Amino acid sequence: MTSPTNTKNAIIIGSGIAGIASAIRLQIKGYSVTVLEKNSYPGGKLSSFELGEYRFDAGPSLFTMPHFIDELFELAGKNPRDYFQYIKHDKSCHYFWDDGTTLEADSDIKKLSKKVSETFQTSEGIIEKKLSKAAHINRVIGDLFLEQSLHQIKNFLNLKTAKAILKIGSLDLHKSLHQANQDDVKHPKLVQLFDRYATYNGSNPYKTPGIMGIIPHYEHNVGTFFPVKGMNSITTSLVKLAEDLGVEFIYNKQVDEILLDATQKRVKGVMINGKCLEANVIVSNMDVYFTYKQLLPKIKSPKKTLSQERSSSAIIFYWGIKNEFPELDLHNIFFTKNYKEEFDAIFQKKTMYNDPTVYINITSKILKSDAPDNSENWFVMVNAPANQEQDWDNLISETRKNIISKINHVLKTNIENLIATEEILDPRSIESKTLSYQGSLYGTSSNSKFAAFLRHPNFKRNIDGLFFVGGSVHPGGGIPLCLLSAKIATSHA
Repeated sequence: MTSPTNTKNAIIIGSGIAGIASAIRLQIKGYSVTVLEKNSYPGGKLSSFELGEYRFDAGPSLFTMPHFIDELFELAGKNPRDYFQYIKHDKSCHYFWDDGTTLEADSDIKKLSKKVSETFQTSEGIIEKKLSKAAHINRVIGDLFLEQSLHQIKNFLNLKTAKAILKIGSLDLHKSLHQANQDDVKHPKLVQLFDRYATYNGSNPYKTPGIMGIIPHYEHNVGTFFPVKGMNSITTSLVKLAEDLGVEFIYNKQVDEILLDATQKRVKGVMINGKCLEANVIVSNMDVYFTYKQLLPKIKSPKKTLSQERSSSAIIFYWGIKNEFPELDLHNIFFTKNYKEEFDAIFQKKTMYNDPTVYINITSKILKSDAPDNSENWFVMVNAPANQEQDWDNLISETRKNIISKINHVLKTNIENLIATEEILDPRSIESKTLSYQGSLYGTSSNSKFAAFLRHPNFKRNIDGLFFVGGSVHPGGGIPLCLLSAKIATSHA
């Protein structure tokens, strides 16, 4: 048994973005921190790989709220730009519909409003009013719901919470996101555009509450950004910062169990290959489901929490394309003709829809070295149900055909002849590579108005020194929220 040489030792289980951020914050607080990672690389979903001459970011492709990244460097007394560089992108997304309608969504709200008015024959004020409402929701509940624990009563006994309660009627909590969007923007294609923000946390716009109308605020009012060395540079830059501070990363090490003391009320360490590594603080960046099932076998698991509906998963095709498409941008959406049927297929029927909405991310539009000359690297993603032993091989084959058919129709091309390389990620491989239960991308779904309160907290009340971070716990999935989970958890250490 190894003994800690410092009375403040912390072990982080998993080197996803929340685990790395937790390591940095704890090291700054005076802990001696070790990160244990089962894979041979850091980052979890936020990693990268190469297929021949094409480079791909494996997971998250949208970068918003970069100040949460900068904050970690500033806390350490470092200049963020010495480690990590990014630019603001002038387009948030390029949208395509099967009937030939297209919309280049400018990051400039005035330009976006004008384009929307011209494209959909609506007033320019509709978009500005919608985004103003998103900003209002953020002002009222952003800090309250995202930057502090929802599982401590003291956080609700303040003036800001009282004011938020008085404004509850303006937050669309009692409507679905779809209903709120219908009321606000009315035009079916604009409703569909704003409905898609439910997918940012793996939810169904016809069920998730209208308060999720906060999400467009971060994309449009704050903006979308791009790391100049690709999304994976978020991981590599933060790992470099952590190592510069003294954090130790150990790869190819899978934790077998979290050990508690004789009282079962305090962490003692972790078990790896029959050996105990002691620690005063343990932070699990593993999916909370597997944390309980695999690492805390002697503790009664919170059945209600762990049995909640999972978020959507994804099927991703990484294609090296032997052509350039000037009509495409960094982020592109090809909408389905029937969004309601697509979400019913995913969440009710637990299968793939035959006309899926297709997202294409092309980093070579900005980072030219990601693809050879006159070529592009396509990250092609469609939403999928969580893994419940479906016939994925057949579903993937059919989905690939449906995606190609949609792209060919909209772009007037024959995309299959242009695919030089291909790799596929599906709910099964997402689960096995990242230990995300059922391959869900965001832990549990947010398909109820109480979902935020039902997420697992960032700590365990009856076990001192045990914390939980990442997309499966409060406040949710996606890079910014995972970073905030680390901030909340380590504030209690």
